[in-house]
Amino acid sequence: MNIPAQLKYTKDHEWISIDGDVATVGITDFAQGELGDIVYVEVETVDETLEIEEIFGTVEAVKTVSDLFLPLSGEIIEFNSALEDEPEKVNSDPYGDGWMIKIKLSDVSQIDGLLSADAYKELIGA
Repeated sequence: MNIPAQLKYTKDHEWISIDGDVATVGITDFAQGELGDIVYVEVETVDETLEIEEIFGTVEAVKTVSDLFLPLSGEIIEFNSALEDEPEKVNSDPYGDGWMIKIKLSDVSQIDGLLSADAYKELIGA
């Protein structure tokens, strides 16, 4: 299982890459494996400012639909539009082409509450 050490993680199986006050967010390799074949990613919250743990979208797999929870408070400034035509990128490249959103952070101190790669491995029993 792929759990890159340079990323941060949430208990909701999302990964976060921080670049200054902008965070890129996607779901982890573990999460996409649990969901199975992803057929649709919906994010209708672009240009909205949401609080930590609010729902920012959904991911639909063949057998289930799961809510996506915002890992950090801020404004959703971008959705990965490639996922509209190729949602399977979340399965094939969850940490690369399968990223979901970018957030302009409103409270960078919340980063301290995210999980390290080791803590995430412990959470999922890897």
